[in-house]
Amino acid sequence: MKNTTESHHKGKKLIVIGFISIVILFFLYGRYQDPEVFTPSAMDSIQRIAYGFYITLMVSFGAIGFGLYRYQKEKVEKRKNDISTTIALTVWNLRARKIFVLTFMLYGIFFSLVSGTLVYQPEVNFSIHYGAEIPSGFVAPCCDGPGYMPKIIIYLTEHVGLQIIPINLVLQVIVSYLVALNTAIAVNAYTISRKGRGVSTIGAATGLFIACPTCAGTFLSIFIGTASGIALSIALTQLQTLFIAISIPVLLFTPYIMAKKLQNSDGSCKIDPTK
Repeated sequence: MKNTTESHHKGKKLIVIGFISIVILFFLYGRYQDPEVFTPSAMDSIQRIAYGFYITLMVSFGAIGFGLYRYQKEKVEKRKNDISTTIALTVWNLRARKIFVLTFMLYGIFFSLVSGTLVYQPEVNFSIHYGAEIPSGFVAPCCDGPGYMPKIIIYLTEHVGLQIIPINLVLQVIVSYLVALNTAIAVNAYTISRKGRGVSTIGAATGLFIACPTCAGTFLSIFIGTASGIALSIALTQLQTLFIAISIPVLLFTPYIMAKKLQNSDGSCKIDPTK
């Protein structure tokens, strides 16, 4: 019991430390985005800091991922009659894990496409317009707003490339994880109640607006007309931060709603994690 409790606390600590590290990392690197600081003499140093930025970011992601694994494992082992344990048990079995991984990958790819991380420009030849060597890549250390630097630019072909922006990368991982979690739970919840499916759809659709607010206008224009859709898409673009603020809490909250459908009257989980 003591070991599982320690594992539980260590898991939560790793998650908290990981997210705090990312916030501090963004804040510290933002101090190097002043063009006056980015002088020729300081270029090599800032370039090395940019490499260190992504190394630290990957370590933070690893800490969060391992923390989530330890936290979930502890919940499965202790089998308490609470909502968080039900969520852990629901996504612990092999079928749910496959659904989670598949959804995480597919939504991640989709997010990359609509957020501009994966770039396809058939009318632009990267080697001609930008003088890029194909294939090649580099880290651009300066200069843009906090969270948008350093960028990783990769030229895969003359028309296909990657533009990795830190804030988009963090959002992509967080939203893809939450959508995958919602989907894995919804598959089990749907067998018990059709309402679980609708709740998950709300969360996933709202998560889509984070990646591409104008997609909301495009989607709604099918129902309310092109002119109205264009006007709405402009408004949605201006409210991108608001969609981020709304969608992530929704994606965090919906698993708890769906997990209610998977509980017995005594609070125990209806799903057998071994099947």
